[in-house]
Amino acid sequence: MKFSVQHAKDAPFVHNGLRQYFDYRDLGIMEATDGKAVMHLIRAHEGTNATGEWHRHEIQMQLVYVLKGWAIFEYEGHGQHKLEAGTCVHQPPGIRHREIAHSEDLEILEIVLPGNFETIAMPD
Repeated sequence: MKFSVQHAKDAPFVHNGLRQYFDYRDLGIMEATDGKAVMHLIRAHEGTNATGEWHRHEIQMQLVYVLKGWAIFEYEGHGQHKLEAGTCVHQPPGIRHREIAHSEDLEILEIVLPGNFETIAMPD
């Protein structure tokens, strides 16, 4: 593993991540941990909305912390939850979930282990 300092204001947001309604800013953790983890700053992509697809991730751990705005997620067996600034969610490995809606100013910090993980679409 390597020491890493990422000045987020210098890293660009890109629109080629997991969801087309989000932009992603890589925070350098995947490179620093040799792929053991990834950390992103995620924000709503202007003019887009959540599409509500059920899915799950092949992961060891996923943490989501809302920095700004709000989002409504649904987790199988746990119902819908409105995540607002200051909300922290641990999404257990393999939990089936979907995003239903989000504010235009949504910003989320996400940490996932491992850095490269598979997302599996799930039927309704």
